Amino acid sequence: MTDDWRTDRIGTALKGENPTVLRRLTSGFAVIGDVQFLPGYSVLLVDEPDVRRLSDLPKAKRLAFLSDMDQLGEAVERACRRLDPAFRRVNLEILGNTDPFLHAHVWPRFEWEPADVVGAPVWLYPRERWSEERFKLGPQHDVLREAIGSELDQLRTRTSADHPQ
Repeated sequence: MTDDWRTDRIGTALKGENPTVLRRLTSGFAVIGDVQFLPGYSVLLVDEPDVRRLSDLPKAKRLAFLSDMDQLGEAVERACRRLDPAFRRVNLEILGNTDPFLHAHVWPRFEWEPADVVGAPVWLYPRERWSEERFKLGPQHDVLREAIGSELDQLRTRTSADHPQ
């Protein structure tokens, strides 16, 4: 498989060809981030490629997207807390300034982060962090992928039990 999925992340997720997909959620796809300088970085992709902003969705789907964002955030938090005792918190962001489709960023934050960025938005990290080979998503992140996926499964099971049809 080539990196063609990067040019159509949602379309390839819908076809089952996006290798970053962790799980299918109600409103879209939980994916692990292409870069992992903050291990556990994940993204929620809406499942409709033409949706550009949250307000483009009907109210019910909008609420489903926000609920999925919450669920992915909790899964990342639980997995990162289990794997790294220096885990601090999760930051959730819907920005949309670069990619034209609706998506939400889930950033774990850690005590070991450099002092000059630990309290700042992730976007203020030095540019090289985003492109250094050592932070590129790869097989070294399989344990993390499995941990987040497992947490998503547990949360869905719990949510289904809490809200029977």
